Amino acid sequence: MAMKLVYTNENLFLVANVKNILEAQRIEVMLKNEFSLGAIGEISAFDAWPELWLVNESDYEKAMAVIEASSSHKGADEWICNHCCERNDASFEICWNCQSECG
Repeated sequence: MAMKLVYTNENLFLVANVKNILEAQRIEVMLKNEFSLGAIGEISAFDAWPELWLVNESDYEKAMAVIEASSSHKGADEWICNHCCERNDASFEICWNCQSECG
């Protein structure tokens, strides 16, 4: 079974967030290039970006729909955690700092 690339970004934090969102939907993914940013200069910057690959290619349509739905929060307002007062992107449902739920 072939794996398929579904998401890449220069920011490991964003890639890890998408990984968590997909795994919450029971979509199995593999993170590649997690530690390759230090190789920039030896290899192309784009080749060093973290990547998310589907373990089961049959999950592609569902994964892309989940990614699209999570990115549709762009332009929405950030929220401030009631527990630790940290700013969070609108796409986060859980505080990145203390893992409390939004609201």
